[in-house]
Amino acid sequence: QVQFAESGGGLVQPGGSLRLSCTASGIIFNIYHMGWYRQAPGKQRGLVAFITSGGTATYIDSVKGRFTISRDNAKNTVYLQMNSLKSEDTAVYYCNGHPGSGNFGSWGQGTQVTVSS
Repeated sequence: QVQFAESGGGLVQPGGSLRLSCTASGIIFNIYHMGWYRQAPGKQRGLVAFITSGGTATYIDSVKGRFTISRDNAKNTVYLQMNSLKSEDTAVYYCNGHPGSGNFGSWGQGTQVTVSS
C-alpha cells in the first residue's frame, strides 16, 4: 500500500526557512511523479511544487524563487526547501504522487507550517 509521511513543519517568523521531508513506503519510488500540496484555513488543497520521476521541477508562481523541491530516490524521500517564508504560506503541507498515468496515494496527516511574528 502507498504511504507518505510528512515531517519538518513548525512555527517560523516571516523571512525564515524550513525544510519539509516526505518519505514514501510501499512503492517503487523512482518511477513516481511527486508533489507537495498545501491547504490553508478556509481554502481548498492545492499544488505547490511538483517533480517528475526524471527530476523536472515546477512551481506555482507565488513560491517561485523561494521554494525548491528535490528528491533522493535512494532514500525514497522528497524535500521542500522553503525560504523567505511569508504569512500567506501558513498551511498544512502534504505530499502525494503517482506512477506515470497511475493512481495517487491516500492523503496523510500532513505537517503544519505556521509563519507568524
